[in-house]
Parts: sequence; structure tokens; C-alpha cells
Amino acid sequence: MMFKAFYVAAGLAAAAFVAPASAADISGAGATFPYPIYAKWADAYKKETDIGLNYQSIGSGGGIKQIQAKTVTFGATDAPLKGAQLEKDGLIQFPMVMGGLVLVANLDGIAPGQLVLDGPAVAKIYLGEIKTWDDPAIAKLNPGVKLPSQPILVVRRSDGSGTTFVFTDYLAKVSKDWDSKVGSSTAVEWPVGIGAKGNEGVANNVMQTKGSIGYVEYAYAKQNKLTHTRMINASGKTVEPSTPSFQAAAAAADWKSQPGFGIDLNNQPGADVWPITSPTFILIHKQPKDPAAAAAALKFFDWAYTKGDKMAADLDYIPMPEAVVKMVEATWTQVVDTAGKPLWQATN
Repeated sequence: MMFKAFYVAAGLAAAAFVAPASAADISGAGATFPYPIYAKWADAYKKETDIGLNYQSIGSGGGIKQIQAKTVTFGATDAPLKGAQLEKDGLIQFPMVMGGLVLVANLDGIAPGQLVLDGPAVAKIYLGEIKTWDDPAIAKLNPGVKLPSQPILVVRRSDGSGTTFVFTDYLAKVSKDWDSKVGSSTAVEWPVGIGAKGNEGVANNVMQTKGSIGYVEYAYAKQNKLTHTRMINASGKTVEPSTPSFQAAAAAADWKSQPGFGIDLNNQPGADVWPITSPTFILIHKQPKDPAAAAAALKFFDWAYTKGDKMAADLDYIPMPEAVVKMVEATWTQVVDTAGKPLWQATN
């Protein structure tokens, strides 16, 4: 019931976002991973400024296609574009917020956080090699836990998804078999499983299906009281998904090391690190088709960085560090109007 109420509320919010926009409204499309916080920010920003955000939660692949086609003011993706692609499309890219991915399962008698998995076991589950919950590989990680003998029903994304990119990138790092047989991308040839659209769809399928397992953004798992697993990280420690464990993954990151801040936080070493952690990114044209809309979008992003941290934390996202925000906003001067005048300087 908790999930249904949240899902309906999210659906109503999404409908409001994709309603016809006024001249002052901002249009965006893409990742479902950050949808809850973008919805919350949009509501607060609308009340404060009377400017709306029309955001279509359609998956990272769709967001990239829409910003490339210039049908929206900004795109949103969990899978960062490489420097060459950014140059080709005339885009800048920057991280907006961070979060963690978790494995969620629907098993009678198993409480949230009771079940422990590691990367190799998860890879074998998604390869179809571990087929039942009482498989010796899972039992070895969970001494004293009564595991059912029922089959594992794998749930995964059916749409082009940055969440899938983050998840499969992690699996490729911890499993040579996964890397060679499947690899990592926003969409892959899944060996097994039932497809579902969006984080919402995966969460809904897992909640309704006994014996299932899926991967979702942590906010979806927590808000809907799904049974998450703990994970064994790269340092061999068993960790719980939490704000501190997500922050630990980002603590030593070199944000300038990749074009568009496109760093990889998966499987970082450290005793307290959650192993599947990722930023989510915004894409915007350097020479936008609608300079006024682009300027309005940059003002919204600045507001979110400045005033949105508590709202992000309340939904279990990790706000961007202040030092990173300063680096990001320095790149906004690349977004210019038809005369070559920076839109960010012009609006501040």
C-alpha cells in the first residue's frame, strides 16, 4: 500500500510536469534515478518563483536523445557522456546530486538489511547461474539465515537506463564473466529476467512478486519499504546503504579527471564505502536553441545547489560538495546566447 500511494503521487506529479509549459517554464527529460528529488525541488521552486519544471522521467537514454534533438532545455542522465560525445553534440555536462543503487528482494521472513550479497554472487544471479535462494554461494554469505529454496526471479530494466549503466558497470568490475559475456551500457542483452520500465517499474515488480530481486535507486527502496540487501564492498567489509556510506564513496573522487565531471564511483576501496554509488548528470547545450529557457534552467540548478541540500538529504540523496559546485558553475560560462554572451553571467 505504501508503494501504491507513492507511485500514484509520483504519477500525478509527472503528469503535472509534462503538461503544456508556459513561456517561463523549464523543460527537461531523462533519468528516473533522480526523479523524486527533481520533483521535490520543482515543487518548492514553483512556490518560490512561480516558474515550473516540466520534467519527463523517461530514462537516461531518452533524455540523451531529447537533448541531442533539442526538444528539451536540458537532458538528465546517470550514464555520463564521454568528452568526444559532448564535443560532438555541443553540450556541457555536470553532476547534480549523488545516490546509491541497492539490491531489493521479496522474500518471506527476510527483514531489510538481513540478507548479505557480494558482487560475484549478484553477477551470477543476473547471469542465470545462481537460480535459487538457498544456493550454496548465497548460503555461505548468510550463515544462520534461513533461506528459502524457491527460484530467484530476476527483475531488470527494460528501457535505456543510466541506472542500468551504473549497475552493469559495477558487475563488470567485480565479475570477469559478466564483463566478457554482457558488459556495461544503458541497455544490455540480459541473459535472464523480466523487464520493467523505470525505477518505479522495477520496484513495483519486486514488491508484487515473491522470490524476486531487482536493482533500484535507494530512495525508491527506502520510501516504499522494500527489503534491501547489505553488500560486501571492495575492501571485504559488509556495509549498509546509507548517507555516510554513499559519501564515503565520493570522498576521494577526482572530479576534474574526466570531461564533464564524468567520474566513476563504483567499487571504490574503503571500509565504509557503499560499492554501487553514482552521480547523476545534467546535459545542456553550449549554444541553446532557446537562450532564455537555458538561462532559467541554470538559475534553477543554482537554486537547487544553494537551497536544495536538505530536501535531497531528506530523500536519501547526497548533495554535491561545495567545492564541486564551484567547479561546475565555472563551466556554465560556456553556455552562451546567439551573440556569444554567457547566459550565466548575464543572469547573475
